[in-house]
Amino acid sequence: MTKVAYLDCPSGASGDMILAALVDAGLPLAALRRELASLPLRGYRLYARRVHRGGLTATQVRVAVSGRQPARTLADITAIVDGSSLPVPDREKGIAIFRRLVEAEAKAHGQQPDQTHLHEVGGVDAIVDVMGAVAGFRLLGVEEVFASPLALGSGATRAGLPLPAPATLALVSGVGAPVQPPRSPDEGELLTPTGAAIITTLARFQRPLMLVESVGSGAGARDIPGWPNVLRVWLGTAAAMIEPEGEQTMLQVETNVDDMNPEIVAYVQERLLAAGAADVWLTPVQMKKGRPGVMLSVLCPHEAEDRVVAFLLRETSTLGVRLRDVRRREAEREVVEFESSLGLAQVKVKRLPDELPRLAPEYEVCRHLAETSGKPLAEVYRIVQAEAQAYLAARAAGGRGVTRRPTPRRRR
Repeated sequence: MTKVAYLDCPSGASGDMILAALVDAGLPLAALRRELASLPLRGYRLYARRVHRGGLTATQVRVAVSGRQPARTLADITAIVDGSSLPVPDREKGIAIFRRLVEAEAKAHGQQPDQTHLHEVGGVDAIVDVMGAVAGFRLLGVEEVFASPLALGSGATRAGLPLPAPATLALVSGVGAPVQPPRSPDEGELLTPTGAAIITTLARFQRPLMLVESVGSGAGARDIPGWPNVLRVWLGTAAAMIEPEGEQTMLQVETNVDDMNPEIVAYVQERLLAAGAADVWLTPVQMKKGRPGVMLSVLCPHEAEDRVVAFLLRETSTLGVRLRDVRRREAEREVVEFESSLGLAQVKVKRLPDELPRLAPEYEVCRHLAETSGKPLAEVYRIVQAEAQAYLAARAAGGRGVTRRPTPRRRR
């Protein structure tokens, strides 16, 4: 079964809160220290303790740093991360988090990303928080991360700057993340730039269908009167998702544009999918005065209407969008993982009444198998298709084979 994590953020998030929640959920602190020891960083100590926040018991993780830290650029941080012996996927995720963080800081301060120096978020504690969170998810076996709507905070800093911080807002708006309304006009900072960068890079904003196996609570630095300042992580396995044939009503949002950089259109499509849209597609159209354009169509749940519309109006050149309800009927389907002769494979199984199942190997999985086996992609497709058919036939006959591993599927 696919191991998933759901970040429940009623009081926002920071890097150390995410790290603390993972430790509270069962991540051994000693194992985390061993992973982080491979980073070429010195002069810090990682420790954890039990605390109370608003009547709840939680774990607080702190990074005690000795001495002043230099202001680092993205290139400096990339060199530190790449200089470690952490697995390549960990390093890639960590660098992606810091790249988003640098882009947000640069946007907030009107600078170029390569000229932006990170002060607090480039310090040892921020690097430990980010790489610790990435390594922590891996050590706990987490394959997919999800998150709730985010509490941002309100009020102003001691220097009189408005909250949330500009970089935090840039990160949240960059993916169209859902946010919670403030409880009071002076909450203080709840979502930090580091916490926002981790969540907006690694997580999808929805609550998954899952079997919850453990829950960890990570404490924030402040004990806020009126509510517990904690972030909770739910760990478990994704429940089998076999969808029956039926009908549902969804919202289709469309707009035509003819004056946008195609790279921005591709970015918008990617961010809408990351923000929970069921599907996003582009259709070439001819617009007024014979100009070529593109129709951008988004299929989403009705509850995502405000989020999707706001994102399109902000991130594209359009002046308006069209909205309409659409009826969608679906065939029964499931996603099945099995051990093929080339490694772990995945196929989509479509079922219609009184017909044999139809199989479609997953492209990304087959691409990985082709790269690792050295076989042509077409040959990998053929092998996976044939072995999946044999596996499903054996399963239907009650025979013993490899373990079926149902996987959550994004609605398309």
